[in-house]
Amino acid sequence: MYFVETPLSGSFVVELELLSDERGFFARSWCEEEFLAFGLASSFVQCNISYNKNKNTLRGMHYQAEPYEETKLVRCTKGSIYDVIIDIRPESLTYKQWFSIELSETNHKMLYIPKGFAHGFKTLSDNTEVFYQMGSAYNEKSSRGIMWNDPVFGVVWPEEDQLIISDKDLSYNRYLE
Repeated sequence: MYFVETPLSGSFVVELELLSDERGFFARSWCEEEFLAFGLASSFVQCNISYNKNKNTLRGMHYQAEPYEETKLVRCTKGSIYDVIIDIRPESLTYKQWFSIELSETNHKMLYIPKGFAHGFKTLSDNTEVFYQMGSAYNEKSSRGIMWNDPVFGVVWPEEDQLIISDKDLSYNRYLE
């Protein structure tokens, strides 16, 4: 695996090292030893799958409040997504900054998201599936969200006029420090 730090402190794009031959390829998508070598959380207690029927489905921006903050390792296993993270750690040098990347079944990239980030994505194709490894179990009482288009952050989303968003995600307020 190759770890490429993003401009946001503590988050990484993880690229798989594909060992290819005439049959296809083999790759490790998880290695505790390699994650620890980069100082990354290496304990995952829950795995989730998000299936999305339609292109232009937007989910986010989600996070969990203390003490249930989540570390995430996200990979798109079918289709493709425009994945976005926002640093909401007030003490961070990259506070209120955002980063995006396309994750897809063909590029095999993953995004490591440390605690203290909001996360969301927009599907770029129909029938998209996203696989998450989670560092904390979901806690409904600590579940939070930020408006996907909050001007405080200025996230640029592709094709913003065609979005499919749940009522819950539409109900989120602007970010308050």
